[in-house]
Amino acid sequence: MPLDYPIHRRTLPNGLRVVVSPDHTVPNVTVNIWVGVGSRHESPGRTGFAHLFEHLMFQGSRSVRSGEHFEALMAQGGRLNATTWFDRTNYFETVPTGALELALWLEADRHGHLLDALTQENLDNQRDVVKEEKRQRYDNQPYGTALIEVYAAVFPEGHPYRHPTIGSMADLDAADLEDVHDFFRRFYAPDNTVLTLCGDVEPEEGFALVERYFGDLGARSEPARPRLPQLEPLDAPVRVERRRQVPNDRLHVAFRLPVDETDEFLAASLAVDCLAGLSTSRLARRLVRREQSALGVHASAWGFVDGVSLGLVVLDVAPGTDPAVVEDALVDELTRLAAEGPTEVELETCFAQAERAWLSALASQEERADLISRLTLLHDDPEGVNTQLDRLLAVTPEQVRLATERWLDPRSRATVAFLTDAEVDGPGVDPGVAAERSADTEEALA
Repeated sequence: MPLDYPIHRRTLPNGLRVVVSPDHTVPNVTVNIWVGVGSRHESPGRTGFAHLFEHLMFQGSRSVRSGEHFEALMAQGGRLNATTWFDRTNYFETVPTGALELALWLEADRHGHLLDALTQENLDNQRDVVKEEKRQRYDNQPYGTALIEVYAAVFPEGHPYRHPTIGSMADLDAADLEDVHDFFRRFYAPDNTVLTLCGDVEPEEGFALVERYFGDLGARSEPARPRLPQLEPLDAPVRVERRRQVPNDRLHVAFRLPVDETDEFLAASLAVDCLAGLSTSRLARRLVRREQSALGVHASAWGFVDGVSLGLVVLDVAPGTDPAVVEDALVDELTRLAAEGPTEVELETCFAQAERAWLSALASQEERADLISRLTLLHDDPEGVNTQLDRLLAVTPEQVRLATERWLDPRSRATVAFLTDAEVDGPGVDPGVAAERSADTEEALA
């Protein structure tokens, strides 16, 4: 795939990695910042801090009052937001070219000097906001705590991905001002950050502006810990059943996968798509169309960097159908895929969908900037926006078969079943351990 988006990169003396990708088709610029701090960097008893800071970063800094970041950029016709995930926190804005310096000044002020304005009042206010978000989006939603159970079932005690970005009520309540200040000092620094400019700006101009506003920020002294070794697949099936007032029975079937961006992860992600990731996938054809034993099937592979990734299949069981029948069909299709591999048509369909999704993302200036930041922060490869698709399209049917055999073995699955028509919970993982959103609905400011 002959992609050639221009990529220019430079590292400032304080360690800030800067990438500029000029695109003069429209007179605006996206400023996209990825900080190397997410829920996997949190300590036991101090979960939810990364997401809490996503909120606190809009509550003022040394030279900016609370809420002014939004007000100032929106007054210039900009749009902006932030998200938190396991491996990073992301801040972004798209502004008219003439407002680029304003955006950089605002970002530099909060990334360098947030603590000047981080008071007990701000902490208490945003802690209450996050707790209410947890109630509305997870605790009081049908299936809302399902991923709590998935993470706790798939990842071992103490693993950085075992708890979610939203954190726990107890940990949020326990946070004091010194804890929060210490967390910022440890992670919010130029040498733990990537800043991408994508749009109507020339490389040298972009580098000079970033140097002007971020160049005097000090680097942090705490080195990042080495990433964990690859987790092996589960050595036996894990099952968790929850009885809830939900519209229908739903099965969440999860697997440990290889770390993100490895060839084996790419093959495993294609296997997940063959199984249930597309409308033409095996389980969609069998369970939804032919047997009509499922209302819907969905699947995705979430690429993580700290020793493991996650494959997740969600099966909505049709009323009157035994969930065991649906799960048995999944086991059957996985066994067949591991034995025979994907057909030529299946793999071509997965390739076509991957190509469409990747090109669609790159066509958006904002999404392109986000992909560049991601590939730079997590993989030191901003040029990957031009080569990633070629790597995926080079995966062979045999690689997909081998990835299925090793990583999607039914004996290595964790099943979290939310079932109707009962009054008492079955045994399982304590739901207080973790809580989370899906990859499609990352934590974001409203």
